[in-house]
Amino acid sequence: MAELRIDSRMKVKTLKANFKKAFGATLRVYTTSTCKAKADDEATLGSLMGSAKGGEATFGSNLRVGNFEKKLGEMYGIGVQVANPADTKLSDNDITLAAAGKE
Repeated sequence: MAELRIDSRMKVKTLKANFKKAFGATLRVYTTSTCKAKADDEATLGSLMGSAKGGEATFGSNLRVGNFEKKLGEMYGIGVQVANPADTKLSDNDITLAAAGKE
């Protein structure tokens, strides 16, 4: 089973690359949980999180897309959206991260 480890020191570009490698899907990262402005690839998650708790977390491929997006918002105060591998459409919140990579 594929896993993704995240911590507050990770850069946005590293998070996106590791997500793609682990699950095959594309991850869009935003500066706030409302997903208004895309995050700078050179920014660290810690620099974006404001008052969020941060820390380290591991996510498995059987986690649902909606739950993954919610957990990252709670932990790091950022917005993320999972898209298909070609980054042409957003994945359904009810499918797993593994299924999102096969859309």
